[in-house]
Amino acid sequence: MTAIAKTLVSEEFYLEEERKALNKSEYYKGEVFAMAGATKAHNRIVASIITAIGQFLKGKNCHYYPSDLRVHNSDNTLYTYPDVTIVCGKEEYLDNELDTLLNPTVIIEVLSPSTENYDRGTKFKLYRSIPSLKNYILVSSTEYAAEVFTRKDNDEWLLNTTKEKNGHIHISAINYDLLLSDIYAQAGDLIPES
Repeated sequence: MTAIAKTLVSEEFYLEEERKALNKSEYYKGEVFAMAGATKAHNRIVASIITAIGQFLKGKNCHYYPSDLRVHNSDNTLYTYPDVTIVCGKEEYLDNELDTLLNPTVIIEVLSPSTENYDRGTKFKLYRSIPSLKNYILVSSTEYAAEVFTRKDNDEWLLNTTKEKNGHIHISAINYDLLLSDIYAQAGDLIPES
């Protein structure tokens, strides 16, 4: 058996190339990972979440961003593009390009069959060391289901889930109950009934 050599790149090289790239890639410990496209259901769910949260955050000291805003965790070198990012208070960026956020308050990922294990496991582990992160939310794109992980004062994470079509998840960092009917407002016809 012959091993295939990996070419590792520096964070600086990644950022320089990423800022010129037509397609997005994530970065972790020298490796660059191309991001796959999203399904119709995934995109509709993200749009619905942004619509609901956007209405709620009007006039508040929090801002929301879609997946074009890169998030960086300097603790472990991760650069990633969450589906939805909320930041409350003063926004901190890596540099004057203002395209790489350092202090997300809430991260929302819409799960797909190909990314679900990564989003639940390694990615969540990497996100947990971001000190500003208060809620990590996972939303299914194949069934009515959402999970919210909430950071407690002792740095433990509490999980709340709902699979009720008329249920909600509480986003404590912004004190908002996000209804599943709002999450799936544009994608309900694409989600099979349980």
